[in-house]
Amino acid sequence: MAYYAFINENNFVTSVISGVDEYIYQNDNGVMVGGSSENWEKWYGNFTNKICKRTSYNTRGGIHYQADNNTPSQDQSKSFRKNYAGIGYYYDSIRDAFIPPKPFPSWTLNEQTCLWQSPIPYPNDGKMYTWNEEIGNWEEINLTR
Repeated sequence: MAYYAFINENNFVTSVISGVDEYIYQNDNGVMVGGSSENWEKWYGNFTNKICKRTSYNTRGGIHYQADNNTPSQDQSKSFRKNYAGIGYYYDSIRDAFIPPKPFPSWTLNEQTCLWQSPIPYPNDGKMYTWNEEIGNWEEINLTR
């Protein structure tokens, strides 16, 4: 299954659909034929009168992961546009990447992954944390009542 993002005139994603797999599809005569993501982007774009770009559900930070686990795929050609598109994501045509909304003013964009990074790395101690923008640091989430 392939996914396609529709982009408005300001380069923000307005919707994402599951569509025809770009590699093999059935034409009107019932014949299985090959295609390409560029052909389907054009077809969906013309059909909806919007800009359409292929996106990959299993792509994060420019890496395509296997669907059943968190292991990078051997075939990285399946990686599309740095990140799976979501409504409200920005499409950067220069980077050819989908960039999620900036979560906090203090975070900066990682140019390689097109993901936002906190000024202080997330603690690696097995506990759960949330970012506190006011103090500029991670705060442990206390789940006890």
